[in-house]
Amino acid sequence: MESKDPETEIHPLKNEEGKAAAAEGKGTAAPGAGGLPRKAGRLSRWRTAAFFLSLFLCLLVVFAFSFIIPCPVRPVSQKTWSRSYDNAATYPFLALADVDGDGVQDVLFAFQAAAGHLDHHRRSFNSSCPEAGLASPCAFVAAHSGTNGSTLWERPVGEDLLLMDCTLELTNTPACLLIGKPDFLAALDRRTGQAVWQQVVDFGTNSTILSPLLKVPDINKDGVSDLLFFTSTGGKVTFLFCSGSDGRPIGASKVLHLPGCRGHLLHLTKSGALYVLFYSVTTVYAYSVEELFHMVLEDHHSTALKEDPHWELTIDRTTHQLSFLSTGEILSLAEVAKKAGASLLVARSGMLELVDGQRLGSMWVTDIPHIWREPVLGSFYPDEVDVLIESQVSPTRKKVLMVEGASGDIEWEVELLSQEDNPRAATLATADHRSAFLFWGLYPENTNGTGSSEEPRPWQPQKLYLFHPSLPNVLLEMSNSSEAIVAFEGVLFEHSRHACYVLLTGPQAGSPPGNVGLLKRKLKEDVASSRVIWLSRLAQDSDQNIRDRFYRMRYRSLR
Repeated sequence: MESKDPETEIHPLKNEEGKAAAAEGKGTAAPGAGGLPRKAGRLSRWRTAAFFLSLFLCLLVVFAFSFIIPCPVRPVSQKTWSRSYDNAATYPFLALADVDGDGVQDVLFAFQAAAGHLDHHRRSFNSSCPEAGLASPCAFVAAHSGTNGSTLWERPVGEDLLLMDCTLELTNTPACLLIGKPDFLAALDRRTGQAVWQQVVDFGTNSTILSPLLKVPDINKDGVSDLLFFTSTGGKVTFLFCSGSDGRPIGASKVLHLPGCRGHLLHLTKSGALYVLFYSVTTVYAYSVEELFHMVLEDHHSTALKEDPHWELTIDRTTHQLSFLSTGEILSLAEVAKKAGASLLVARSGMLELVDGQRLGSMWVTDIPHIWREPVLGSFYPDEVDVLIESQVSPTRKKVLMVEGASGDIEWEVELLSQEDNPRAATLATADHRSAFLFWGLYPENTNGTGSSEEPRPWQPQKLYLFHPSLPNVLLEMSNSSEAIVAFEGVLFEHSRHACYVLLTGPQAGSPPGNVGLLKRKLKEDVASSRVIWLSRLAQDSDQNIRDRFYRMRYRSLR
């Protein structure tokens, strides 16, 4: 058995220190003990070198992206801009889309004039009506930059324009679809204004084009979604399918007997079946797109189309009518969401009804006398779809009401002086999952909003009001316009930011020409100088505090 030094057992560390000191005094070390520190030192130096090399590479990448590789330049948008067209008239078509690919929404609209309004250096060879082979004046379509209002492109399209829809995409090309005179159907590339295709289509004498154009599944099997449009003459509605790839008609046009048809809506059921809902003064009719296609081409069957069994049982097979609980003159028919089986909102002259979009049963009916125009959808409560209604109180007065989408209850209202040419209201989604509501009128000065003998004067400008449900006791009175407003839109020019409104003013086509104005204005500019209207006063709030809250409001894009 190995003997141990008693001192070592009692003080092991002290003994090791002594041995180390002795070895150091001799200047030599045991072979095993002396090699380990040298290896550890070399390993430590390699680790340090690797660390600094990694750090250098990281800094090199950072500097490369910061200084060598240029970052994308974010466009600087002007807070407000305006463009003027002299000796012109305009159409009630206003579209917002990113034309030049800079991430900012641009403005497309149509006007009627003898020549375009581009400067001499930017004019194309067909910048006037005669150069395009058209009688003067003719219809032009123009695109203006959302950042500064500069003209991106402009071109004459026809003698007159009956319909413009810039929401569709054909053959992977963002397009504006146009219907005009002489009878033509055309698609323009939204990015350049150049024609993708154009076809001569006979719409019939004295016929009215029914809006909107409908995009339907690919029924001619060429890989591109196709088009369906309707015209009305007397009590007859004519429909025609056209190819989305080149605009050629698919089959011949057919006629539906729908007396007094006012409009139509394309509805998708939960089973994936497409139906066109037509509404007249008192009746709603329903036709499946599959049935319409079979009427055009009896011997052909499209696998892209089908019918919904429940809807087929509900539709009257003789008259194609749908029955709802509400009665009275139908003003509009709309979906409350863009999804399969979305609920249907039926606005009549004296009541509002929400209908289940799949089972077609009534969900609620609310009495609202003298509904004036098509409802506007927004969110009074977070993450709900609620409804703004304008109802006429007298020839010079209206009520603006907020109707809860879930129950049909009226949650808020205000009375305003109004004029016949007050444009339709608009909404902007806010970051708190509600909506800011924009509407026109004139708040009576000598009333609390419930009644007054004050009447609007013909020369009084109409004013724009901003309302948000988080401040139900307050209206912001913002800008005013003494011009005839042809179109009005609220829009976020960039994703979830740059909340603005766009105004199109001037004489409409068919009237004597004059000055056509296109205006973009940032909401914050108007909020800063707005007038606060207290519907009910709260002692702890000041006017400036209210302006500050609206000024700090954040917005969000819904797509």
